[in-house]
Amino acid sequence: MEELIVAMHIHTVYSDGSGTHSELAAAGLKAGVDVLIATDHNVLVNGVEGYTQEGRRRLLLLCGEEVHDRTAEIAGNHMLIIGHNQELSRFAPNRQQLIDQARQAGGLTFLAHPIDDPLPAFREKSFNWTDWDVKGFTGIELWNMMSEFKTRSQTLPKAALNALFPGFMLLSPLEQTLKLWDELLLTRKQPVVAVAGVDAHAKTYHAGPFKLRVYPYETLFRALTTHIITPAKLSGEINSDRRMVLEALAAGHCFCANDLAHPTRGFRFTCNNNDGTFWMGDSVRAESGLTFQVRPPIRAHIRFLKDGKVIQEVRDREVLTHLTKEPGVYRAEVYIDYRGRHRGWIFSNPIYAI
Repeated sequence: MEELIVAMHIHTVYSDGSGTHSELAAAGLKAGVDVLIATDHNVLVNGVEGYTQEGRRRLLLLCGEEVHDRTAEIAGNHMLIIGHNQELSRFAPNRQQLIDQARQAGGLTFLAHPIDDPLPAFREKSFNWTDWDVKGFTGIELWNMMSEFKTRSQTLPKAALNALFPGFMLLSPLEQTLKLWDELLLTRKQPVVAVAGVDAHAKTYHAGPFKLRVYPYETLFRALTTHIITPAKLSGEINSDRRMVLEALAAGHCFCANDLAHPTRGFRFTCNNNDGTFWMGDSVRAESGLTFQVRPPIRAHIRFLKDGKVIQEVRDREVLTHLTKEPGVYRAEVYIDYRGRHRGWIFSNPIYAI
């Protein structure tokens, strides 16, 4: 199996971002990611998907959109749609219809920044997801960089520090979002895939003769990513590569990563039984006995959870092993120390024991 690093939830000059798609690709190559997914507000940009190459490095740029109802009185209920073949923003007022239409158009649907605090000092509203009557969505954005910024920047000094030094800010997905995800996994009785989104805009702010670009694209692409497990590397054939990326995301063969704290490439969370080896996102029969293994790339603090509760925990270890015959939703969290704080580093998608 191979591993590809994906940076997603990115805005360009087609909505409220500052960069072009070619500038995004150049930043992605410098940051070392494999796939970028641009998602401008209520517009599906055509004709820009493709590869950028530099030496042996190849980057695939894909386009989706972030759809929301511009006419709604209350802000929020934004949906990331990826992989669809037609513009869908006209369905935004009816979110269930939007999900259904996205599925028919071959798209994946992720509820963007489901927990999102307001930031009054900067006149930023809350953009929570509130319509929990919907069904059939692919997953949620478990870790959103801008939502974390808003939550951790409620004073001007903290906002300035977090804007200039994102490495100090990134601590983990918001606790409320983690709790929400676990509740969805248990109550929806279906997989709910977790992804990480940089929510990149790379806006430039002016103060007299001075200007500052807050969170440049390259900085964000080095920070919060979604790593997908795929059967092969990028081949250079766009249709097959695009399909492979979308299939990995749809299946939950992925984990959310804070690559700024330390590179996470090489993390593995697997389960073995008599039927073979299973990966994040897979379902496995529990009755014959299961052996779970969590392997971060360096020694770390590992938490192993079943149905949202920690059932095993080790510190300063290279592997955690857990044997069981119990059905449940199993996932892993990994923490490391970075810049004086104990920080969330890796959050896996579950393995579903049935």
